[in-house]
Amino acid sequence: MTTPLFDLPAVPLVPVEGGAQGYPVRRIFCVGRNYAAHAAEMGAAVDREAPFYFTKSAHALCQSGAIIPYPPGTCDCHHEVELVVALGGPAFRVPQAGAMAAVWGYGCGIDLTRRDLQGQAKDKRRPWDLGKDFENSAIIGALTPKTRFGGIGDQAIRLDVDGRRAQEARLSEMVWSVPEIIAHLSRFYHLCAGDLIYTGTPAGVGPVVPGNVLRGEIEGLAPLDLTIGAKE
Repeated sequence: MTTPLFDLPAVPLVPVEGGAQGYPVRRIFCVGRNYAAHAAEMGAAVDREAPFYFTKSAHALCQSGAIIPYPPGTCDCHHEVELVVALGGPAFRVPQAGAMAAVWGYGCGIDLTRRDLQGQAKDKRRPWDLGKDFENSAIIGALTPKTRFGGIGDQAIRLDVDGRRAQEARLSEMVWSVPEIIAHLSRFYHLCAGDLIYTGTPAGVGPVVPGNVLRGEIEGLAPLDLTIGAKE
Protein backbone atom coordinates (compact mmCIF):
# COMPACT_ATOMS: atom_id res chain seq x y z
CA MET A 1 0.00 0.00 0.00
CA THR A 2 1.26 3.47 -0.92
CA THR A 3 1.78 5.81 2.01
CA PRO A 4 2.19 9.60 1.88
CA LEU A 5 5.65 11.09 2.05
CA PHE A 6 4.43 13.86 4.34
CA ASP A 7 1.28 15.15 5.98
CA LEU A 8 -0.83 17.81 4.30
CA PRO A 9 -2.74 20.54 6.15
CA ALA A 10 -6.23 19.60 7.28
CA VAL A 11 -9.24 20.60 5.20
CA PRO A 12 -10.16 24.20 6.20
CA LEU A 13 -13.33 24.55 8.26
CA VAL A 14 -15.47 27.69 8.29
CA PRO A 15 -17.48 28.26 11.50
CA VAL A 16 -21.27 28.14 11.28
CA GLU A 17 -23.09 30.96 13.06
CA GLY A 18 -24.63 29.74 16.33
CA GLY A 19 -23.41 26.18 15.95
CA ALA A 20 -20.54 23.90 16.91
CA GLN A 21 -20.01 22.40 13.46
CA GLY A 22 -17.74 23.72 10.73
CA TYR A 23 -18.22 23.84 6.98
CA PRO A 24 -15.37 21.97 5.22
CA VAL A 25 -14.07 23.79 2.15
CA ARG A 26 -13.15 21.94 -1.02
CA ARG A 27 -12.79 24.65 -3.69
CA ILE A 28 -13.20 28.41 -4.09
CA PHE A 29 -14.63 29.99 -7.22
CA CYS A 30 -14.75 33.79 -7.63
CA VAL A 31 -16.85 35.86 -10.01
CA GLY A 32 -15.23 38.83 -11.72
CA ARG A 33 -16.87 42.19 -12.50
CA ASN A 34 -20.27 41.35 -11.09
CA TYR A 35 -21.18 44.93 -10.13
CA ALA A 36 -21.33 47.45 -12.98
CA ALA A 37 -19.93 50.33 -10.92
CA HIS A 38 -16.89 48.25 -9.90
CA ALA A 39 -16.24 47.22 -13.49
CA ALA A 40 -16.35 50.90 -14.46
CA GLU A 41 -13.90 51.94 -11.72
CA MET A 42 -11.50 49.28 -13.01
CA GLY A 43 -11.78 50.68 -16.53
CA ALA A 44 -13.65 47.66 -17.84
CA ALA A 45 -17.11 46.86 -19.11
CA VAL A 46 -19.38 44.17 -17.71
CA ASP A 47 -19.52 41.06 -19.88
CA ARG A 48 -23.27 40.55 -20.16
CA GLU A 49 -22.96 37.45 -22.32
CA ALA A 50 -21.75 35.25 -19.46
CA PRO A 51 -20.07 35.57 -16.05
CA PHE A 52 -16.36 34.84 -15.80
CA TYR A 53 -14.35 33.33 -12.98
CA PHE A 54 -11.01 32.89 -11.30
CA THR A 55 -10.18 30.42 -8.52
CA LYS A 56 -8.39 30.37 -5.19
CA SER A 57 -6.96 27.47 -3.24
CA ALA A 58 -8.94 26.38 -0.20
CA HIS A 59 -5.78 27.07 1.78
CA ALA A 60 -6.07 30.77 0.88
CA LEU A 61 -8.93 30.90 3.42
CA CYS A 62 -8.57 33.11 6.47
CA GLN A 63 -11.06 33.35 9.34
CA SER A 64 -12.68 36.52 10.59
CA GLY A 65 -10.82 38.07 13.51
CA ALA A 66 -7.37 37.26 12.15
CA ILE A 67 -4.32 39.50 12.07
CA ILE A 68 -2.47 38.73 8.85
CA PRO A 69 0.89 39.95 7.57
CA TYR A 70 0.77 42.37 4.65
CA PRO A 71 0.91 40.05 1.60
CA PRO A 72 4.39 39.47 0.14
CA GLY A 73 5.41 40.50 -3.35
CA THR A 74 3.09 43.50 -3.65
CA CYS A 75 3.00 47.22 -2.96
CA ASP A 76 -0.69 47.59 -3.86
CA CYS A 77 -2.96 45.10 -2.09
CA HIS A 78 -6.69 45.90 -2.36
CA HIS A 79 -9.79 44.93 -0.38
CA GLU A 80 -12.94 43.56 -2.10
CA VAL A 81 -15.98 42.71 0.06
CA GLU A 82 -18.26 39.99 -1.34
CA LEU A 83 -21.26 37.77 -0.67
CA VAL A 84 -20.03 34.18 -0.38
CA VAL A 85 -22.30 31.30 -1.36
CA ALA A 86 -21.63 27.93 0.31
CA LEU A 87 -22.92 24.90 -1.60
CA GLY A 88 -24.37 21.93 0.20
CA GLY A 89 -25.37 19.63 -2.62
CA PRO A 90 -24.44 18.56 -6.15
CA ALA A 91 -24.94 20.78 -9.18
CA PHE A 92 -23.92 19.70 -12.66
CA ARG A 93 -25.58 21.18 -15.72
CA VAL A 94 -28.46 22.38 -13.58
CA PRO A 95 -31.06 24.80 -14.96
CA GLN A 96 -31.29 28.21 -13.42
CA ALA A 97 -34.72 27.37 -11.99
CA GLY A 98 -33.26 24.54 -9.89
CA ALA A 99 -29.87 26.00 -9.04
CA MET A 100 -30.72 27.27 -5.55
CA ALA A 101 -31.35 23.71 -4.36
CA ALA A 102 -27.57 23.29 -4.21
CA VAL A 103 -27.07 26.23 -1.83
CA TRP A 104 -26.44 25.49 1.85
CA GLY A 105 -25.78 28.99 3.17
CA TYR A 106 -24.06 32.35 2.89
CA GLY A 107 -21.25 34.35 4.43
CA CYS A 108 -19.50 37.69 4.22
CA GLY A 109 -16.11 37.52 2.55
CA ILE A 110 -13.19 39.66 1.46
CA ASP A 111 -11.14 38.90 -1.64
CA LEU A 112 -7.69 40.44 -1.18
CA THR A 113 -6.03 41.25 -4.49
CA ARG A 114 -2.41 42.07 -5.29
CA ARG A 115 -3.57 44.72 -7.76
CA ASP A 116 -0.14 45.53 -9.15
CA LEU A 117 0.49 41.87 -9.98
CA GLN A 118 -3.00 41.46 -11.41
CA GLY A 119 -2.44 44.53 -13.59
CA GLN A 120 0.85 43.19 -14.88
CA ALA A 121 -0.84 39.89 -15.76
CA LYS A 122 -3.66 41.68 -17.58
CA ASP A 123 -1.19 43.75 -19.60
CA LYS A 124 0.63 40.60 -20.71
CA ARG A 125 -2.59 38.58 -21.21
CA ARG A 126 -1.48 36.13 -18.53
CA PRO A 127 -3.48 34.35 -15.78
CA TRP A 128 -4.33 36.26 -12.60
CA ASP A 129 -3.03 33.62 -10.17
CA LEU A 130 -0.25 35.71 -8.58
CA GLY A 131 -2.64 38.61 -8.11
CA LYS A 132 -5.50 36.60 -6.64
CA ASP A 133 -4.52 33.20 -5.23
CA PHE A 134 -2.20 33.63 -2.24
CA GLU A 135 -2.17 32.91 1.49
CA ASN A 136 -4.86 34.71 3.53
CA SER A 137 -6.44 36.19 0.39
CA ALA A 138 -9.91 34.67 0.90
CA ILE A 139 -11.20 36.00 4.21
CA ILE A 140 -14.55 34.70 5.40
CA GLY A 141 -16.92 35.22 8.32
CA ALA A 142 -19.11 32.62 9.98
CA LEU A 143 -21.66 31.07 7.63
CA THR A 144 -25.43 31.35 8.03
CA PRO A 145 -27.70 28.57 6.69
CA LYS A 146 -29.89 29.51 3.75
CA THR A 147 -32.99 28.67 5.76
CA ARG A 148 -32.13 31.39 8.30
CA PHE A 149 -30.98 34.03 5.85
CA GLY A 150 -33.93 33.82 3.47
CA GLY A 151 -33.90 35.06 -0.09
CA ILE A 152 -31.22 37.23 -1.66
CA GLY A 153 -32.70 40.66 -2.34
CA ASP A 154 -31.94 44.25 -1.44
CA GLN A 155 -29.64 43.51 1.52
CA ALA A 156 -26.83 46.02 2.04
CA ILE A 157 -23.22 44.96 1.54
CA ARG A 158 -20.49 47.25 2.87
CA LEU A 159 -16.89 47.46 4.05
CA ASP A 160 -15.25 49.92 6.45
CA VAL A 161 -11.52 50.59 6.70
CA ASP A 162 -10.52 52.03 10.09
CA GLY A 163 -14.15 53.03 10.63
CA ARG A 164 -14.44 54.84 7.28
CA ARG A 165 -16.98 53.55 4.76
CA ALA A 166 -15.12 52.38 1.65
CA GLN A 167 -17.61 50.10 -0.14
CA GLU A 168 -21.40 50.03 -0.05
CA ALA A 169 -24.05 48.60 -2.37
CA ARG A 170 -27.06 46.28 -2.46
CA LEU A 171 -26.98 42.60 -3.34
CA SER A 172 -29.70 43.36 -5.89
CA GLU A 173 -27.07 45.29 -7.87
CA MET A 174 -25.22 42.11 -8.86
CA VAL A 175 -25.12 41.76 -12.65
CA TRP A 176 -25.37 37.98 -12.45
CA SER A 177 -27.68 36.56 -9.78
CA VAL A 178 -26.71 33.59 -7.62
CA PRO A 179 -28.92 31.10 -9.53
CA GLU A 180 -27.51 32.39 -12.83
CA ILE A 181 -23.95 31.97 -11.56
CA ILE A 182 -24.53 28.43 -10.27
CA ALA A 183 -26.33 27.34 -13.43
CA HIS A 184 -23.56 28.71 -15.65
CA LEU A 185 -20.64 27.45 -13.52
CA SER A 186 -22.24 23.99 -13.36
CA ARG A 187 -21.74 23.62 -17.10
CA PHE A 188 -18.01 23.37 -16.51
CA TYR A 189 -17.64 21.73 -13.07
CA HIS A 190 -19.32 19.05 -11.00
CA LEU A 191 -20.16 21.45 -8.17
CA CYS A 192 -20.80 19.90 -4.78
CA ALA A 193 -20.86 20.40 -1.02
CA GLY A 194 -17.72 22.18 0.14
CA ASP A 195 -17.54 24.54 -2.82
CA LEU A 196 -17.58 28.29 -2.09
CA ILE A 197 -18.49 30.98 -4.61
CA TYR A 198 -17.31 34.54 -3.99
CA THR A 199 -19.89 36.47 -6.02
CA GLY A 200 -18.02 39.69 -6.86
CA THR A 201 -17.42 43.06 -5.24
CA PRO A 202 -19.13 46.45 -5.47
CA ALA A 203 -17.37 49.72 -6.26
CA GLY A 204 -15.01 51.36 -3.79
CA VAL A 205 -12.16 48.87 -3.75
CA GLY A 206 -8.90 50.34 -2.58
CA PRO A 207 -5.49 49.68 -1.06
CA VAL A 208 -4.81 48.43 2.44
CA VAL A 209 -1.72 49.23 4.48
CA PRO A 210 -0.22 47.73 7.64
CA GLY A 211 -2.32 48.65 10.65
CA ASN A 212 -5.63 48.88 8.80
CA VAL A 213 -8.68 47.30 10.49
CA LEU A 214 -11.31 46.08 8.02
CA ARG A 215 -14.93 45.26 8.80
CA GLY A 216 -17.21 43.69 6.22
CA GLU A 217 -20.97 43.46 6.70
CA ILE A 218 -23.94 42.03 4.82
CA GLU A 219 -27.39 42.47 6.31
CA GLY A 220 -28.53 39.22 7.93
CA LEU A 221 -25.06 37.63 8.08
CA ALA A 222 -22.27 37.52 10.65
CA PRO A 223 -19.83 40.44 10.18
CA LEU A 224 -16.21 39.93 9.22
CA ASP A 225 -13.21 41.58 10.87
CA LEU A 226 -9.61 41.61 9.67
CA THR A 227 -6.43 43.42 10.73
CA ILE A 228 -3.55 43.98 8.32
CA GLY A 229 -0.27 43.43 10.11
CA ALA A 230 3.29 44.41 9.28
CA LYS A 231 5.16 43.29 6.18
CA GLU A 232 7.11 40.08 6.60
